[in-house]
Amino acid sequence: MSLIRIVKMTFRPEAVAQFQKIFDERKERIAAAPGCASVELLHDDGCIFFTYSVWEDEVALETYRSSELFSSTWALVKPLFAAKAEAWSVRKVV
Repeated sequence: MSLIRIVKMTFRPEAVAQFQKIFDERKERIAAAPGCASVELLHDDGCIFFTYSVWEDEVALETYRSSELFSSTWALVKPLFAAKAEAWSVRKVV
């Protein structure tokens, strides 16, 4: 059964466009990570974004989280936050 990872990120208003550029530049590489079935970006039309990604299992997600791609992406994105990111790993029930 696959694992769904949801990450809520709240950005400073002036950082929204920069975050979107970073995501657009990296989304295909993230989606191509071993064990990643898909990655989507959701937006509330303000400063809150969610990533919704589907992973083969916990091992695939943790392998990605230990990768250079994740580390370098997080280093660019984290300084843009207005609030601490929140993350959930969940499984589809039905």
